[in-house]
Amino acid sequence: MLTSTPFDSFSLNHASQSKRRVAYFYDSDVGNYAYVSGHPMKPHRMRMAHSLILNYGLYKKMEIYRAKPATKYEMTRFHSDEYIDFLFKVTPDTISKHLTEQVKYNFNDDNPVWDGLSEFCSISAGGSMEAAARLNNRKCDIAINWAGGLHHAKKSEANGFCYVNDIVLGILELLRFHPRVLYIDIDVHHGDGVEEAFYTTDRVMTVSFHQYGDFFPGTGDIGDIGVSEGKNHSVNVPLRPGMDDVSYSRVFQRVIKGVMDWYRPDAVVLQCGGDSLSGDRLGSFNLSMRGHANCVNYVKSFNLPTMLVGGGGYTMRNVARTWAFETGVVVGEEVGPDLPYDDFYGYYAPDYILDVKPSNMPNQNTDTYLTQVCTKVLDNIKKTMTFSPSVQMTDVPRYPLIPALDEEFEDIADDEDEEENKDVRISPRQVDMLIEHEGELSDDEEMSQISNLLNAIKKRNQINHGEVLSTVSTTEAEAAASKTSDDPGADGSVNSQDTPMTDAEVIFDDAQAVSP
Repeated sequence: MLTSTPFDSFSLNHASQSKRRVAYFYDSDVGNYAYVSGHPMKPHRMRMAHSLILNYGLYKKMEIYRAKPATKYEMTRFHSDEYIDFLFKVTPDTISKHLTEQVKYNFNDDNPVWDGLSEFCSISAGGSMEAAARLNNRKCDIAINWAGGLHHAKKSEANGFCYVNDIVLGILELLRFHPRVLYIDIDVHHGDGVEEAFYTTDRVMTVSFHQYGDFFPGTGDIGDIGVSEGKNHSVNVPLRPGMDDVSYSRVFQRVIKGVMDWYRPDAVVLQCGGDSLSGDRLGSFNLSMRGHANCVNYVKSFNLPTMLVGGGGYTMRNVARTWAFETGVVVGEEVGPDLPYDDFYGYYAPDYILDVKPSNMPNQNTDTYLTQVCTKVLDNIKKTMTFSPSVQMTDVPRYPLIPALDEEFEDIADDEDEEENKDVRISPRQVDMLIEHEGELSDDEEMSQISNLLNAIKKRNQINHGEVLSTVSTTEAEAAASKTSDDPGADGSVNSQDTPMTDAEVIFDDAQAVSP
C-alpha cells in the first residue's frame, strides 16, 4: 500500500535538520541572458526567484556566493574538447558558416545559438561545481544553485535547451570525496543526459520521476536500468499526465526510501525542475507549489550533504514562486502567502500570492498503475549490492580540478577583499557570508529603524549627487521640519526640478514614517 507524509509546516520550522548550513550561489549576470525571441526557456526566472529570496529575508539565513564561471578546461572534464571549442566560438553571426557542426552538435530551433551562450553556460556550470566543492570541504550542508539543473546536455551535443551539463560536472566533483552519490530528478522530462553519463557505473544512482510516452525526450522506460557495473543503478519512474500532489508524494517517498535503505548514498543531488508544476507551458503534471516542495523537504530529512539545482520550468511566475518557497524550506523558514513588492510584482497578477495551485486536470495515474510501477522499481533496486562502489576509494587528490575550489582560495579571496576595502567596516563579501541568527540584537525594532534611516540617507544621496552630502545648518533642518502635507516635496520624493534633499531632511522625514 502506498503511504505518504504530508507537507507539514510545523515540522519544517522546528525540526532539528532545519538548522543546517546553507550556501546559496547566484550570479547577478544570469538574468541578463536570453534565448532567441519566442523560446520557452527564460533565464530571467532566476532573477525573479532571487528577488523573492531577498525580499523575504531568506538571504539572512544563508551564505551567499558568486561562483567563478567555469572555464573551457573545466567543462571538458565531461564534455568533448571539440564540442566545447565550438560552443565558445560560435555566434549568431557566424552560425551560418558552421552548417556541418550545427548538425553534428544538435544546434537547432530547440537549441539555438544566441548572444552570451558560452557565458551563460559558464555561470551555470561554475555554480554547480563550486557548490559541490563546498559540500566536499564540509563548509556547508546544503548548497543551492538555481541557475543549474540543465540535465539534457550530452557529452558532445546540446539537447533539450541544455548545452553544458552542470549536474554531471557537479557529481564528478562530489565523487572525489564520496563513494556513492544519489541523483534525484523531479523535472517533468526524463533526466537523460545525467543517466547516460553514469549508465555504466554503480557509484552514481540516478532516479528520475518523469512523464513518459509521446513526450520529450522519449527515454526513461522502467526497463532502462543501466548496464555493466551500473546495472540496476538507473531508476526510472515513468508517469502519466495529470500527476497530482497526493499520488506524486506517495510514489516519491516510497521509491526514495527504498533507494536510501538499499543504496546508502553519501551525498545527494536534487534537480528541482519547475515544469512538473501545474500550469506549465510544456509540462502536463498537476503539482502544486507545496507538492513540489514536499520532495525537497523529504530529501532534506535524510541529513545528507545535498545540492539543489534548478532545471526546467516555463511559466516564469510559478517557477520563481516555487524556488523561493523551496529556499525557505531548506533554511527552515516558511514564507508567504503574501508576496513582497519588488521589481517583478506585476508578473504575479492577478492573485499576487506565493502559491501555485493545482487545476482540475484529471489524473491518468491510477492507484493500480502506480503500485505496479513502485513494485517493479523497488524490485530492481533490491538487486543492487549495498556498499559496492566499483572504483576502490583511495587517497583523495590533494588539489581540486580548479583553483577556485581549493581551500586556500578562500584565504586568498579574503585577503584580496580586505585589501580592496581598507576603509570599509564590512565589505560586500563579508555581508554575503553573514548569517543572521535568531535572537540577535540586529533584529531589535529600534536597531531596525536606525538601519532604515541610514539606508534612506544613502539612497537619497545617491539620487541627489551620487556622493555623500554635508549636513546642512540647523536653520535648513527646521525649515524642512515645517513643511506641510500640501508641499509636493513633503513626502521625500525627488523630481528632476527639485533641489537635492539633505541628510537632515531625510532623517526627519523617515523618522516621522517609522515613529508610532
